[in-house]
Amino acid sequence: MSEIQRESMEYDVVIVGGGPAGMATAIKLKQLANDNGQELSICLLEKSAEVGAHILSGAVIEPKALNELIPNWKELGAPLNTPVKRDELHMFNEKGSIKFPGFMIPPSMHNNGNYIVSLSSVVRWLGEQAEALGIEIYPGFAGAEIVYNDDGSVKGVATPNNGVNPDGSHKAHFEPGMELHAKYTVFAEGCRGQLGKELIAKFNLDQDADAQHYGIGFKELWEIKPENHEEGKVIHGSGWPLSKGTTGGSFLYHLKDNMVTMGIIIDLNYSNPHISPFDEFQRMKHHPEFASVLEGGKRLGYGARAITKGGWNALGKMSLPGALLVGCDAGTLNFAKIKGTHTAMKSGMVAAQTLFDHLASGGEGGQTLSQFDEAFRTSWAGKELKKSRSFGPALHKFGPWGGGIYNYIDQVLGGILPTLRDNSTDHSQLKKASECEKIDYPKPDGKLSFDKPSSVFLSNTYHEENIFCHLTLKDNSVPIEVNLKDFNAPETRYCPAGVYEIVGEDEGKPALQINAQNCIHCKTCDIKDPTQNIVWISPEGGGGPSYSNM
Repeated sequence: MSEIQRESMEYDVVIVGGGPAGMATAIKLKQLANDNGQELSICLLEKSAEVGAHILSGAVIEPKALNELIPNWKELGAPLNTPVKRDELHMFNEKGSIKFPGFMIPPSMHNNGNYIVSLSSVVRWLGEQAEALGIEIYPGFAGAEIVYNDDGSVKGVATPNNGVNPDGSHKAHFEPGMELHAKYTVFAEGCRGQLGKELIAKFNLDQDADAQHYGIGFKELWEIKPENHEEGKVIHGSGWPLSKGTTGGSFLYHLKDNMVTMGIIIDLNYSNPHISPFDEFQRMKHHPEFASVLEGGKRLGYGARAITKGGWNALGKMSLPGALLVGCDAGTLNFAKIKGTHTAMKSGMVAAQTLFDHLASGGEGGQTLSQFDEAFRTSWAGKELKKSRSFGPALHKFGPWGGGIYNYIDQVLGGILPTLRDNSTDHSQLKKASECEKIDYPKPDGKLSFDKPSSVFLSNTYHEENIFCHLTLKDNSVPIEVNLKDFNAPETRYCPAGVYEIVGEDEGKPALQINAQNCIHCKTCDIKDPTQNIVWISPEGGGGPSYSNM
């Protein structure tokens, strides 16, 4: 792409990603500039067509960071309208569950003072606050390429080229992307960010960290019968339907107006390639605890998104020449709480303070602001992550029961038990298909459980037709010669949107078909592909899901 002539714009700070971390960075930085009479030009790029459209989370939000960032958020109408009134924690089996008494619920999972929210709505509101401060926000423009200075430091980013044919050639209306140059660029792309992934590898930011770990989270929004609704109730659980060797957890949150959100998070370190996370989720809804709530209701929304869950042990350096990584791009989610919004926002706020202090004192661009790493790690968010550092490794090592007991004791004692580690990569855990038991998933009944096409329809996903495929392959032969041959094409199951299909098997000439228009940008394929052959890149035109009230 270097031969393409692109126009450029100059800013003090460019922020890539308009989720909680990116918005918090922009708002805090502008607040500091205004309070100190400084002029700072700030630009925020958001790949979705409108702010919040790609945001998906459970979500129960802890308002600690929001209280710091915008203390009068209630008066300003922030959509935090459903305080948590009751918590339940279950260990599920196929027909019932063991409900833990309150004193046995780990401190990290208590939700007093928290709110059940639509995170997409919260982010839209944050976008309104940012724009009111004068921050330039460009929805529909992803950061597609990193631009470097001659000395190797980050100079900024370029947006995608528009008008590119599937074969890479240019259409008649081809338009090159725009370069946005900055003294500092903040990457806040969320889990498995395309550019963050490149920076972590290029600058060895993870050389002193454990391997990062991920999960795939599914969520549906339902309108249920009034008699089945209990506003403010929160249920978390683990166990069934996940089989032995597969860890994760489920949730059911009661919002206002007879609405509930529910879903499951499945750790992506599972070994059986026959597992279909989507079908595990659909099967889960037939459990009596969920079915009794959903029966007679109507499904309104569906989505899925990978989450970065390695925590403290997998948290690498977040600073590099000319740039900072914040939020899930770096891995700040606290999986012990099943929450990442408050820590992502805090990372952005700490980044903003670091940037302002440097720039206001006349500091040059392109430097490595290593003080950001120390400032975040010693903040309340960093301390919270450190306290929960063994949560994931304990579950991976001992399973839901043993790991749960270890974590309960560790949390009660303040995180002082020996640190557990898991340095295995999620994609390397798949075993050969011939070594694993096949799974016969029940057909969806169309009442509680559904198929992928009808689910993707509810995600409002759209991509421009006849454009360059944003799901790229390093080697076109691998899907058949390796994935199909050894693992029975796991991409056809771990993708929650039916993007990957094996066609032509009846004729003896199997091939991988990529239905990129179905992609809901969950990033699971980029994470779980056993040979790391699939590489997700930003599509042109702001395509993807459009989550409403999710």
